[in-house]
Amino acid sequence: MSTDAELELKKLIREVPDFPKPGILFYDITTLLKDASGLRAVIDRLVDQYRGRKIDTVIGIESRGFIFAPALAYHLGAGFVPVRKPKKLPAEVESYSYELEYGSDTLEIHKDAVGEGHNILIVDDLLATGGTAQAVTKLVEKLGGNVSGLAFIVELEFLPGREKLAGYDIYSLLKYQS
Repeated sequence: MSTDAELELKKLIREVPDFPKPGILFYDITTLLKDASGLRAVIDRLVDQYRGRKIDTVIGIESRGFIFAPALAYHLGAGFVPVRKPKKLPAEVESYSYELEYGSDTLEIHKDAVGEGHNILIVDDLLATGGTAQAVTKLVEKLGGNVSGLAFIVELEFLPGREKLAGYDIYSLLKYQS
């Protein structure tokens, strides 16, 4: 994607200062999502990035990953699997708990969601500290899947997310330096 096209997409993202707490600049993608051409451009770029690769399943991370992952799965001819917060999935689950800077969190996936040796693409809206995405890679690998890649709409390069995911193929559509 050209720099001009990236700048046009960035213009569609609302920047909200001091949310969810003072000192944080929140990149709100809802303004991008409501723009038909912006949403189409995001999905098309993701599809272009992964077309021709052997992807069996696209995993969307709760909750904004659910927006992009099904559309991407559809275009790639892959299945879609949600990774959720605890007590949201009805069948037997595999869980993974991880530390955050302000506490801990847990994610769950159905135990039968990933087949042994399946190629998995993990999708979310934002790569920041990397803890959530790292937790999902652990879940996928625990179930016998291969993490073929991780795709994000926005990456905050000034945070250590990419470092936590060292060794994985990471694609970020839009990058912010600060």
